[in-house]
Amino acid sequence: MENCLFCKIIEGTIPSACVYQDEKTYAFRDINPAAPTHVLVVPKTHCSGLSAVDELDDATLAACLRTVKKVAEQEGLTGGFRMVSNCGAHACQSVPHLHFHVLGGEQLSEKMV
Repeated sequence: MENCLFCKIIEGTIPSACVYQDEKTYAFRDINPAAPTHVLVVPKTHCSGLSAVDELDDATLAACLRTVKKVAEQEGLTGGFRMVSNCGAHACQSVPHLHFHVLGGEQLSEKMV
């Protein structure tokens, strides 16, 4: 997508701190971390969010979840981690590109918000 921030990060026109990538996914550090470890996992194919997930093939969606697991292992989140995907304005989705937040590195609050 032409003006998508995450598409520009994936193509390399906007710099990021990449922690993992493969054929279908790209993972990079969040610039405003909410936990000691805060990595975003995105599909390389543009999809605006979970409400538009039918735009992705099953292999890409599965690759996103596998990348979340790989990132958690790579980051040493052995005590556990949280995966979050905001969907739409009411959930405060700030970038209209499907992404999964991988949060950990400390005891997280029981509250989801």
